[in-house]
Amino acid sequence: MPIMRQVYLIPNIITAFALSCGLFVIFKINMVEPGSGIFHALTISALLLLVAAFADLLDGAVARAIRAESEFGFIFDSLADAVSFGVAPSVLLLKTLSLEPGTGLSFYAMLGCMLYSICGILRLVRYNVKSTQAKANPEMLTEQKKHFTGLPIPASALAAVSANFLLASPLFEKFLPLSLETKAIILSSIMIVLGYFMVSRWKFPSSKALHFRVPSFQLVFLTVILAIFVFYGALYFFPVMLFVITWTYVVIGWLLSLIRLIAGKKSKTLEDYEPDQED
Repeated sequence: MPIMRQVYLIPNIITAFALSCGLFVIFKINMVEPGSGIFHALTISALLLLVAAFADLLDGAVARAIRAESEFGFIFDSLADAVSFGVAPSVLLLKTLSLEPGTGLSFYAMLGCMLYSICGILRLVRYNVKSTQAKANPEMLTEQKKHFTGLPIPASALAAVSANFLLASPLFEKFLPLSLETKAIILSSIMIVLGYFMVSRWKFPSSKALHFRVPSFQLVFLTVILAIFVFYGALYFFPVMLFVITWTYVVIGWLLSLIRLIAGKKSKTLEDYEPDQED
């Protein structure tokens, strides 16, 4: 029994680590004085949320690998995601903008953040319900491995934070300076759009569905080249690189679903990306 308890603890420790990253982001940004050190705080926050997203992938994979899946771990993982990916990006945005209370702009920003967080939590609830149903339905389980219904909350969080991070970066300020009001409108609108796509029926690709059919040497060579570009970009153009990578995933999901919608239900083109019907 003690050995089994230790085994079950491993995924939960990883989840607790991811939750700690999200909590640290929230606490750290609230200790920053408005108008000072925001970009540095956003850099740390973006890195921590990347680590949290990786830990979120890892805890489930580890639990399945060592057969340590549990109801407690399932619920704990969702609650951790709600904090790290549902609440932290909204807190970051409101603290970054530091708008004057009582104005129409501050209300719009608050509305965007509230909608984002609520939609993120609803997305997690729906995912949990579908996952529970899929345990007794092999066909539904296979579908879940191919794609996600609605934008996954970790991807949505990274997309929101990367947009905030990019607009606050010195590089962006140098080439395309924007007023605080314009930034607030853009970022708040992005939060609303991301919130909608989290609770939408649109399909987004899952990493589990990736299958490479190229010779191993070519795959290794391409991976090395890609890794060099990613590491170089992360070192010197981190805000741009994070934005490009996260939004590429979001846009790919949009394009696949749009192509399916244009093709029509009678066509077999990308039929896996047919939006789900309302329950």
